[in-house]
Amino acid sequence: MKLILQTDVKDQGKRGDLVEVSDGYARNYLIPRKLAVEATPDQLNAFKNREAAKAAKLKKEKDAAARLKGVIGGASVTVKGKGGSAGRLFGSITGREICEALKAQHGIELEKHQITLREPVRTAGSHTCVVKLGHENNAELKIEVVVE
Repeated sequence: MKLILQTDVKDQGKRGDLVEVSDGYARNYLIPRKLAVEATPDQLNAFKNREAAKAAKLKKEKDAAARLKGVIGGASVTVKGKGGSAGRLFGSITGREICEALKAQHGIELEKHQITLREPVRTAGSHTCVVKLGHENNAELKIEVVVE
């Protein structure tokens, strides 16, 4: 019996594979546990459509990340922090503060976990951080820290 696997099945194949198994194994094990469905023309067509939709969505996300990388790569963000007269901050600049400044100054919304600081930013001046945009797209963002 020909089946389309819905999940990875040991010694049979990966999700989405078209496999040939014995009738008893299919009826008594794979189909009742919803590990596979019978390979009818309708099921094959529906599976192909789902895979095409997933591929299109992934391509759209990759393109958006690549465009955002170009925008962030050329951008600079100014962040204000409280500090002393010697240029040292009382605390440090966090990813959340950088996200807020990026949204206010450039209209780009990111989450704080996307920003990676190489070391804590505790002094005024120019710094850089890495922004992880997903799909292997990383951009370097320039940060200007100003003491209030």
